[in-house]
Amino acid sequence: MAEPLETPVSRRLSSVKNIIIVLSGKGGVGKSSSSVQLALSLLNTSPTARVGLLDLDLTGPSLPRMVGLDVPEASVHQSSAGWVPVYVDKERRLGVMSIGFLLANRGDSIVWRGPKKDGMIRQFLSEVRWGDLDYLVIDTPPGTSDEHISLLTHLHPLFIPNAERPTTPAAVLISTPQTTALNDTLKSLSFTRKLALPVIGFVENMSGYVCPCCGEISDTFGRGGGEKMAEREGLDFLGRVPIDTQLVALLDAVSKGDVPGAGAEGQGTATPAEGANGTNGTGGEHFPLLDKYSETASSKVWSGIADKVVAGIDARREAISARLAAAPAS
Repeated sequence: MAEPLETPVSRRLSSVKNIIIVLSGKGGVGKSSSSVQLALSLLNTSPTARVGLLDLDLTGPSLPRMVGLDVPEASVHQSSAGWVPVYVDKERRLGVMSIGFLLANRGDSIVWRGPKKDGMIRQFLSEVRWGDLDYLVIDTPPGTSDEHISLLTHLHPLFIPNAERPTTPAAVLISTPQTTALNDTLKSLSFTRKLALPVIGFVENMSGYVCPCCGEISDTFGRGGGEKMAEREGLDFLGRVPIDTQLVALLDAVSKGDVPGAGAEGQGTATPAEGANGTNGTGGEHFPLLDKYSETASSKVWSGIADKVVAGIDARREAISARLAAAPAS
């Protein structure tokens, strides 16, 4: 098997164990909120887990607001080793990087052609000092355009596994149950197959609305279409996520700064290594956003999804390791 090429991107991401790319063919299906929930749920899989969130939706960055970092004091700092991500919690278990942190005015629009987008994505991948991460969750814009091509082009060296890194980047697909959204998701699936990007599975988002008063479930956008598509296309179905008013209220409160201690309070002088070895890795006063999120109904659903994502990653790693072990020495 050919040895992977070494590039600035592959060197920088050598300390990241797993890369998960969140894709959706259509906008408005909850891809960014799903990325945030996946990151928080992965943190809950282990008290020592460390996760990074990379926002590649350059023209519509929303992750800073969703995690309470849409404030002036939440900014990217330059160190001798590269850009330091913005941390959500004091223990520095969840780091975020977004172009939203680089704008002088958070309301400014980004009007860039493809080459400038490519340069920004290359910088994000090669210059951000994540430290040791268990998972890097990459939120992408809807569709299959410049950002997606640039991302996979720069990640290409990581698609050649070796004994030290028996894993490759993989994708999670997000869609609502609507036929229109599912048709667009099929295009994203086609994109992954053309570029040999493995797919961990499919999440059907906004699948029903549970009335907070009576508990009756209304299938606002339909139900079951995603599961049927996953079965038809040979994908693992990861779960069905209903619309959760608790989650909506939480994300609104976080974006307004109404969750005490969330967001920019994570900015301190501790190094990522110190954060990973903190004494309160399960939350508490150090991670109010994770605590509040764990109280929502959505967190219970996403907990199961995260477990399936981890199981899928582990199964792929074992299969690759077995294949590498069986391959004749060159």
